[in-house]
Amino acid sequence: MRYRFRFYPTPPQERVLARTFGACRFVYNWALRARTDAYQDAGQNINYNSSSAALTDLKKQQRTAWLKEISCVPTQQALRHLQTALRNFFDKRSAYPSFKKKHGPQAAEYTLSAFKWDATNRNLTVAKLGRLDVHWSRTFVSSPTTATITKRSDGRYFVTLVLDEPVSPLPKTGESVGIDLGINRLATLSNGEHIANPRLLQSKLKKLAKEQRVLARRKKGSHRREQQRLRVARIQSQISDSRLDHMHKITTDIVRRFDLICIEDLNVRGMVRNHCLARALSDAAMGQFARLTEYKCDRYGKTLVKVDRFFPSSKRCHDCGHIVERLPLSVREWSCPECGSVHDRDKNASKNILAEGHSVAARGGSVRRKAAKAAKRSIRRTVNQPALSRASHVSPGIRPL
Repeated sequence: MRYRFRFYPTPPQERVLARTFGACRFVYNWALRARTDAYQDAGQNINYNSSSAALTDLKKQQRTAWLKEISCVPTQQALRHLQTALRNFFDKRSAYPSFKKKHGPQAAEYTLSAFKWDATNRNLTVAKLGRLDVHWSRTFVSSPTTATITKRSDGRYFVTLVLDEPVSPLPKTGESVGIDLGINRLATLSNGEHIANPRLLQSKLKKLAKEQRVLARRKKGSHRREQQRLRVARIQSQISDSRLDHMHKITTDIVRRFDLICIEDLNVRGMVRNHCLARALSDAAMGQFARLTEYKCDRYGKTLVKVDRFFPSSKRCHDCGHIVERLPLSVREWSCPECGSVHDRDKNASKNILAEGHSVAARGGSVRRKAAKAAKRSIRRTVNQPALSRASHVSPGIRPL
């Protein structure tokens, strides 16, 4: 697991860190350009070992001798990160890696050979930097194996330690819950509870827009523009930090109270393509809610079931099982035409998610997904058939599309 702590560097340490971040960024971009050009020009694949050997020769050149002024570990780790990024691309897990920018978050990773941890005095000493003034906000018993120093866009410095901490599972409660995520209400639980959406971006939108207008009028490259950029970055950090803190609190409370948690496998990336709802969806952070809940369930021995996104949780009547044909987002309360039951849209969806979650947990979590994929393939085959073959299946008197 990873623990993150804030630290406060001295002015000399800030200068060393600035050179370290610049060297890591330079090595990453240099290796990415070299590997991309070699493949495009000659079809040659350059692996990590070749890049590491080329980096050694690069440090011997006069124009790049400044790379020897910092610790060699962060630049070596930058090559490893590039290798991982390219492997993820070729395995179709991510997009092609992009070049790192000077303005934005910066990072430098140190392995065991480049830092020393004194557990007795709780001192962290890093090569070329010395002892760091870390604000230890939590305790740990294991020794760190990796230390990553990051500088955020708002100028704050953090150190992230990779630890092997013992984790004890939470006590079982025997309770289960279905959760329907939304915008008006962040989450609706099947037991009738509602979790409000704080709308943190909306609360600071006017202030953020004002500071961004001031930033747009500043001359590029000037000191006043840099100061204004920090003001904008601080507002954005306040929003993201407050959102993350709120998500941690509600997900931890849910994981402690329930043994079985059922949520929808939402396609958040596809949902934000709707420009009318993109800002509200991003402010609600549904994907972050799902990620935090998933890793906390794995850590503390609870069960998380993801219901297929094509399951009609909102259109299905929880009492009789009738599915309505159409239910616009503007309809927040509806009556079932079969049994006459009046449903709150979100509460009815959460109950259906819980019921489907029990079914999925009993027969295997991949059943719904495979069925949905098979249905999509059959539909695609039908659409791709020639017009004459499709017309042969149409009833007489009906004109084929």
